[in-house]
Amino acid sequence: MALTVRQQASYWSIGFVVFLLAMWMLGDIILPFITGMAIAYFMDPIADRLETMKFSRVSATIIITAVALVFGIIMIVLLVPMLVEQLGALVKATPTYFAHIQTILAERFPSMMEEGSAINRGLQSVAGVLKGQGAAFANAVLASAFSILDAVIFIIVAPVVAFYMILDWDDMIETVDNWLPRDHLEQLRGLAKEVDKVLAGFVRGQLTVCAILGTFYAIALMVVGLQFGLVVGLIAGLLTFIPYVGSVIGGVLSIGLALFQFWGTPEWIVVVAIIFVIGQVLEGNVLTPKLVGGSVGLHPVWLMFALSAFGGLMGFTGMLVAVPVAAILGVFFRFGIGQYLQGKLYRGTETIKPKPAPKPRKRAAKTKS
Repeated sequence: MALTVRQQASYWSIGFVVFLLAMWMLGDIILPFITGMAIAYFMDPIADRLETMKFSRVSATIIITAVALVFGIIMIVLLVPMLVEQLGALVKATPTYFAHIQTILAERFPSMMEEGSAINRGLQSVAGVLKGQGAAFANAVLASAFSILDAVIFIIVAPVVAFYMILDWDDMIETVDNWLPRDHLEQLRGLAKEVDKVLAGFVRGQLTVCAILGTFYAIALMVVGLQFGLVVGLIAGLLTFIPYVGSVIGGVLSIGLALFQFWGTPEWIVVVAIIFVIGQVLEGNVLTPKLVGGSVGLHPVWLMFALSAFGGLMGFTGMLVAVPVAAILGVFFRFGIGQYLQGKLYRGTETIKPKPAPKPRKRAAKTKS
């Protein structure tokens, strides 16, 4: 017995709610599994390409896993110690920079920094918080981010999950396809292709843009000699995933640090600013149009809302799933709008009759002279 439309909608809605509740309750527990699934999704096209080159699926999976592990180990050995050191030094140096800002303001704008003024009281309060909590905040961040147990679990579980997901990806897709309701098979397949198009175009492309820009900013700022250039560059590159946020935060941080470090040599401040201008020109005119494209259907406001909402509900894990979920919801929303525009609720009960074609005009007979 076939289910009615209302029954099908009820079952799909219940399943979606159960999925969201499970994600919210599990939280960081599923982080290694989500990471492994994301890696498998990104690497599946490479495995398919290797299969076309006469490699078996097992061989392709082993090659991809080996290359990824070697690259990850190199990055951990070379990059992580330097990154941790610079991050801790930046947090500890923040009160000193803040005190320097107060001195400059007192010299240039003495009326604003008079004793008892609102600005002076606000700055003193912030300075007290930074001095008292700066070191504790740095230690807490490093302790939470690099917890030994969490790191070991993540390093072991995520690659194992990714390996098996890459190995069985095509079989899993076929299995899920066999589970789809036969009455809506073609529609669901079409929606799945649209979701894959959005994810492939935006997530894969945007992650590539973030990696390129983060590497460019970090190397360029370190070559210039900017203190904490590695941290600032990587922050700017990673936050490029959020529209406009990466460029603004990275630019403010790098130019602010350059003002303190290169105050006597303003040409280097200009060089730091030019680095970010070059990065923005590359992102807007080369990287994003080529790697992401403009037809993925993810509006920047919708993307920022999804990151804020899922990040608030599920923490870092929520931010990881925010963009894929936003892409999926966007595809289903556009599909629903299309169905609405074709349905009776929008068009009404009366059918719209096509306008009759205009009759051809009769040509006047030519008179003989």
